[in-house]
Amino acid sequence: MTFDNIVLYDGDCGFCNFWVQWILKRDRKGRFRFAPLQSGYGQEYLRSRGLPAENFSTLYFLKNGRRYTKMYAVIEIGRTLGGGYRALGLLRVFPKIVLDKIYDMVAENRKKIAGESCLLPSAQQRERFIS
Repeated sequence: MTFDNIVLYDGDCGFCNFWVQWILKRDRKGRFRFAPLQSGYGQEYLRSRGLPAENFSTLYFLKNGRRYTKMYAVIEIGRTLGGGYRALGLLRVFPKIVLDKIYDMVAENRKKIAGESCLLPSAQQRERFIS
């Protein structure tokens, strides 16, 4: 099963779920699909590419056959949303190593930031989730 514009995220993280909801609200064209890294799809994706299947601290965004990770995933999600969110592309002036370090610092503290609570998607939004 292949899709495009897939956001793979930590499904057990309230911070990550907040951002999934944030994307859903702004994705008026319904272009994005979502799969928790813990889901069957997420686990198969990780294993089939030799990525750690038990580490859920990395955000992945799959678009046009490419895989974006961490801050580059955030940047590309913004570019895909379009409008003012394309400005996230300006972050590419910073070296990837710097952007990844910032991402990693947030990822290490994300559960402290938002706790373990999760926002539940509506029935219409659930159609865009891959299990």
